[in-house]
Amino acid sequence: MIAIVRTRTLRALRDDVTDAEAATTVARAEAAHHQQSSELSADFAIRAENALETQRARLVQAIADAARLEGELETLRAESLLDTEDRQALRTLLRVTRKQNARAEFVYVLFRSGELHSVHASLDAAQIAAEAEGAARDGWTTSTACCATPAAAAEIPWSIRPVPLGGTR
Repeated sequence: MIAIVRTRTLRALRDDVTDAEAATTVARAEAAHHQQSSELSADFAIRAENALETQRARLVQAIADAARLEGELETLRAESLLDTEDRQALRTLLRVTRKQNARAEFVYVLFRSGELHSVHASLDAAQIAAEAEGAARDGWTTSTACCATPAAAAEIPWSIRPVPLGGTR
């Protein structure tokens, strides 16, 4: 069977084939472009995911560092408060000590068998000095008399007398 085709129809068919081939070439180019874009997108997605994981790890580390530093800060604050309290207590003790030293009204004179042995700022200091020289640790009496008779004073092995300071009384 022989088919007769007109020239115009043949040209139209050839033009359709050419157009189809051109469309196929364009479609292949677009497909290659889309494939390349897809690969680039996948590469960017992988990079973004890696960057995200890195940033999450940094965030976790930063949170841990912040928690550690908060603990250290609390410790330092507590130490600072203790230091402040210690300084205040020391100031108070220093103030009390200065007041007590500033208003000494008596000195304590230690006599041994009626003769002057030593002079001390406190009764305790005089007793300690006498005990260091061999006096008994108990049975202390304090004489308020300013001037005892020499005979009576010689009979007492150790005695302490407070003597007022600062002017005549």
